[in-house]
Amino acid sequence: MTDGLGADPERNIDSGITGIRPVTVTVTSYDESRFDERTCTRAGEIGGLALGPAVTWIDADGVHDTRMVQAIGDAVGIHPLTLEDIANTGQRPKIEDYRDYLYVAVRMLASGDGEFHSEQVSLVLGKGYVVSFQEQPGDVFERIRERLRAGAGRLRSEGADYLFYALLDAIVDGYFSVIEVFGERIEAVEEEVVADPDRETLQAIYALKRSLIALRRSVWPLRDVVAELERGDSPLILGSTLVYLRDVYDHTIEVAETVETYREMMSGTLDVYLSSQSSRMNEIMKVLTIIATIFIPLTFIAGVYGMNFAYMPEIRHPWGYPAALASMAVVAGVMLLYFRKKRWI
Repeated sequence: MTDGLGADPERNIDSGITGIRPVTVTVTSYDESRFDERTCTRAGEIGGLALGPAVTWIDADGVHDTRMVQAIGDAVGIHPLTLEDIANTGQRPKIEDYRDYLYVAVRMLASGDGEFHSEQVSLVLGKGYVVSFQEQPGDVFERIRERLRAGAGRLRSEGADYLFYALLDAIVDGYFSVIEVFGERIEAVEEEVVADPDRETLQAIYALKRSLIALRRSVWPLRDVVAELERGDSPLILGSTLVYLRDVYDHTIEVAETVETYREMMSGTLDVYLSSQSSRMNEIMKVLTIIATIFIPLTFIAGVYGMNFAYMPEIRHPWGYPAALASMAVVAGVMLLYFRKKRWI
């Protein structure tokens, strides 16, 4: 028998995470005067979840356990198609409106090891609750948790839509740290291209171009998602929150434009590299051509005086050999002076 995800509930879905580990679900309920936080590691603990007047945030740090994902979906009423999208971590950033809730799939980025790591984060906004699904532990939401625990800022006094905005804003802000790392890498490559480019420089340029393409695939669809959110078509998002979503949209546009700028910079850097390599090859060919040109008349002189005819007068002349060498030196010197006068060397 299969569950709503279309898979055996006793089997874990392989979502790209090596190894099987338990999924941890953190359930946070809060309002202005009350805060409660608890952790669930079994699907049965999710079944008794009750949504009350307080805001509820359900945060799952894995999607490979279909029983846990199904339990969360049953608790808040998530459609089976949405659960399939949550389990399929290769989703393109998108938004879907199911009237009772909004489903948003985005990419959360983190820099490390000279590259950036990307994982899918699924956000579900319903009436009085927010559900977030992550592929693996570790996220950019820790500051939000700290603010909720401390009761600082507006989070505790606002509704679920404001929490939804805060989570989305934290994800978008994480893009800036990745872009900063890209900027440093691009600057280093540009300096290397100007100073002493080699084959490793070319490999670094192509690696950056590939990474920027992957980054663009995460950023540009996200722009459309945030644009649809800030239009305010859903009754789940209050007008007071739309102002903050517009700010997220501005940040998304800034990230997208920066990515495009970096892509153009890398294309320009590649052109500079190819031009420098071509110029270097031209210099090498220039030197070789000058050397070959100098030796052409010398070869002619050596060929003439190297002919083995019996009645050549120069053969028996006592100064014939030194004269031939001297004439070669004179010809070579005159040609060098001529090349220098023409500024060819």
